[in-house]
Amino acid sequence: MDYNILLILNRMNQNKEVPNNIISLRLARKIIAVLLFVLFFDFVLFPAPAMAKEYNNAQKKIEKIKLNKQLNNFDGIKLNNKIKPIFKNNFPESKDLKIARTANYLMTAYNSEVAQCDDSPCITANGFNVCEHGKEDTIAANFLAFGTKVRIPEIFGDKIFIVRDRMSKKYNNRIDIWMLKKNDAKQFGVKYARIEILEP
Repeated sequence: MDYNILLILNRMNQNKEVPNNIISLRLARKIIAVLLFVLFFDFVLFPAPAMAKEYNNAQKKIEKIKLNKQLNNFDGIKLNNKIKPIFKNNFPESKDLKIARTANYLMTAYNSEVAQCDDSPCITANGFNVCEHGKEDTIAANFLAFGTKVRIPEIFGDKIFIVRDRMSKKYNNRIDIWMLKKNDAKQFGVKYARIEILEP
């Protein structure tokens, strides 16, 4: 065959258009790479909702275990799993009051001392004089309104406490119980128990 004819045939083959339904190998590789990346991103980095729920439940269990460990070692005080009442109930039983809601809270105790309160330690945040009152029925809580009545049955039985004081702003989920004697407050230490918030 003549060389010129071969050259013309070669040019004709080069100018042929690629059919629309065929993709190049390079493009196919890119598509596969993108699909693999999407699958990896979706199932490995961001697991399915069911896996996410299991993960959240596991995290909650871990946090609960950590909280229990912190409570058991809080300020070196060992807490019992079962809390028995340690103070006598000097108040009449009030079974007529209805419970609005219950919740578990960390509890501490305090006295009317300048070091623990301010320069007027007997006067609570709502202006009540606990020293003149002389009864251990006052609590401090930032998350409850003044005058709210609560019971702590696991520790104090049917004794009723009234919210008359506030704590430091950093303690949003804690209750501080006012006590006459410093030794009683020290003996009380730190406890985690259920409280009953009573209806007004």
